[in-house]
Amino acid sequence: MTGKKAGAPGDAVASIIEDWARERPELDTAPLEVLARLHRTFLRYNSKLTAAIDRHGLAVAGFDVLTALRRAGAPYRLTAGQLADSGLVSSAGVTLRIDRLEKDGLIVRERDAEDRRVVYSRLTDAGLAKVDEVFSEHLDNERRMLAGLSPAECRQLARLLSKLERSIEDSGTEED
Repeated sequence: MTGKKAGAPGDAVASIIEDWARERPELDTAPLEVLARLHRTFLRYNSKLTAAIDRHGLAVAGFDVLTALRRAGAPYRLTAGQLADSGLVSSAGVTLRIDRLEKDGLIVRERDAEDRRVVYSRLTDAGLAKVDEVFSEHLDNERRMLAGLSPAECRQLARLLSKLERSIEDSGTEED
């Protein structure tokens, strides 16, 4: 049975690394130090994010649609393709999200006046009020999660995560 090891109390990643060092000392487990921590951090973040959004009767994907529409500026409307291009929602999932948000009265579908083939999703007044309320709370929630870091550390971490994202994108896959 594995007990608590080096690192912070309850540091599962440090424990995993020590286990591998014992079992397979020839392996360089340095990537785990970063990527396993990133994965565990994401899971914790995602749990807190989801709980906060759920309290407002929204799914995270629906919240992403609402925030994309809000960021578009008045009249707060985008096509399904534009929503998919925002990178937050898969093209397959856009229609389902739009259907749910429309049913909830948070968006309406509108045809383009000049090209009837083009359909926009637009925030309703209720949708605008909801996204403004939930997004403010979302930022407060994220501030609480980052409270253990100084502003300089947050800026440094943001730069490093951006660099990591590019590194991962540039790494390709073994199937490439």
